[in-house]
Amino acid sequence: MSSTAQEHPGQAALVGLLGGRGLLTPEWRKVWEQVPRENFIPPHIWRQGPQRCEPVVRDYDRSALIYSDRPVVTQVDDGRPDGPAVATSSNSMPSMVAKMLHLLDVRDGDKVLEIGTATGYVAALLCERLSDEQVFTIEVDPALATLAREALDAAGYEPTVVCADGEQGWPDAAPYDRLIATCAFRHIPPTLPEQVRPSGVIVAPLARDFWSGALVQLIVQDDGTASGFFCGGASYMPMKSHRAPAAVPVDQDSARSYESALDPRELLTLGFALYGGARLPDLKLVHAVQGDSEDTTRVWLMDRHGSGAIADVGEPVVQFGPRDLWREVEATHGEYVDLGRPESEQFGLTVSPEGHQVWLGGPDQVIRPIT
Repeated sequence: MSSTAQEHPGQAALVGLLGGRGLLTPEWRKVWEQVPRENFIPPHIWRQGPQRCEPVVRDYDRSALIYSDRPVVTQVDDGRPDGPAVATSSNSMPSMVAKMLHLLDVRDGDKVLEIGTATGYVAALLCERLSDEQVFTIEVDPALATLAREALDAAGYEPTVVCADGEQGWPDAAPYDRLIATCAFRHIPPTLPEQVRPSGVIVAPLARDFWSGALVQLIVQDDGTASGFFCGGASYMPMKSHRAPAAVPVDQDSARSYESALDPRELLTLGFALYGGARLPDLKLVHAVQGDSEDTTRVWLMDRHGSGAIADVGEPVVQFGPRDLWREVEATHGEYVDLGRPESEQFGLTVSPEGHQVWLGGPDQVIRPIT
């Protein structure tokens, strides 16, 4: 098995940090102590900068990043040289990994499928908690799959590593007791719950168009559907086949001003993101803080047909295209306020062959899209 945290002082500090936040049970703490993060970090790494990923070259900076509670970017531009340095794979933020493994609720004897092997770190943690024979992990990128196998082998772990598209799962070894995704889905493919036993658990991040990513814990039902509550925000790189399509340009000549009393910052809560995304599933919402103060927040809205809106704090909204997107979001936010501004943990998701249904309070209270 892997060298212990005593041989890696940074790992001991990281485990102490996670434990101090209440993210590790005694059992999981022992696991993390046995699996130093450093063993699953390749020679070339980056950190996410404001505009692009920046190489980390100094030993001090490398060690500080590895044993911090931050993601370590391990691939940019899908491995192509001379690209724009966009992150395409990483060793995830340790606190998020710990949270997801806690939600996975593995038990002795469970068989687990991981989608998104990346560096192999999560697979190693699962092997340490369970056994090699109980862990299956899928990576779509052949180069990353090879590096993960090498890192796992060097650390003394031998899970089943499959190079394939994780969207299809791995039916050859199904059924599984647990399924965890360490890349984000735009939607959870209905084939995945079919590969998990009834009462089994799925933990996955969703890459959402409406402002924010979210984490969900689903319980598989006897009929093959899966349902459960959202568990807070999560920012993961999307699965390759689930990357967002390119934005449709708006018609700049159609710009028009609209006076709105809605502060754009009011849209930037995960609770509203879940509600607004369910009501307006064809809209994308992004934001940025233009300076050092939240007073400089700017929000963009866009649909798939060339309509858009730009809202700055304290300024009139500018809308483009045939739809009045800001008016639609304004009305939807009014609905959310009338519901009492529910927190994100009150929302849930059901996945079935028919698709996704977001609900509030319980699976029988589905939030219907505006038609």
